[in-house]
Amino acid sequence: MAKINLNDMAGKVVGEIELNDSVFGIEPNVALMHEVVKNYNANQRQGTQSTLTRAEVRGGGRKPWRQKGTGRARQGSIRSPQWTHGGIALGPKPRSYRYTMNKKARQLAMRSALSAKYAAGSMVVVDNIALNEIKTKSMVNFLKAVGCEKSALIVTPAVEKNVVMSARNIPGVETTFASVINVRDILKADKFIVDQKAVSMIEEVYSK
Repeated sequence: MAKINLNDMAGKVVGEIELNDSVFGIEPNVALMHEVVKNYNANQRQGTQSTLTRAEVRGGGRKPWRQKGTGRARQGSIRSPQWTHGGIALGPKPRSYRYTMNKKARQLAMRSALSAKYAAGSMVVVDNIALNEIKTKSMVNFLKAVGCEKSALIVTPAVEKNVVMSARNIPGVETTFASVINVRDILKADKFIVDQKAVSMIEEVYSK
């Protein structure tokens, strides 16, 4: 089985744990991870964009000029799509962009993302991610101690209010908990920092 160092909040190595190879040791499926990220982004879209058709634009009830004899092209309304301030032909209307993916595909993409982070050396396991108070400086010191220089995703077993509140003002740092992690956030973060208990919860859900 794959092994990884276990750190404390000060960045000191306090032990070593084994990782489930079926979750953290597979060959990443890059194409599938891409599909899952596309699916996640599509499902986040509100789909509220809207344009007015020629029937919805105010005005244009009178024919601008007579049909024949003016030398100009025939026109029926000043709100036709070819007119300035006219309606939009085939423009976007509110709709849902949501679609679903196969459960097994989503699980394989998650295992691929986790394995990719482990293989790249971007995964950090901490024995217990917790803070006694809400303090951004304490979170900054913790991130420096575990070698985080850019963005990070911090995963705890459950909602840790002090951790969430301390990290929310740090650019590029996001917090979540084990039951709601997603492929996009894992891949986007430079460092994947996860609590030891959260690792067990992830392995329980995604191991074969």
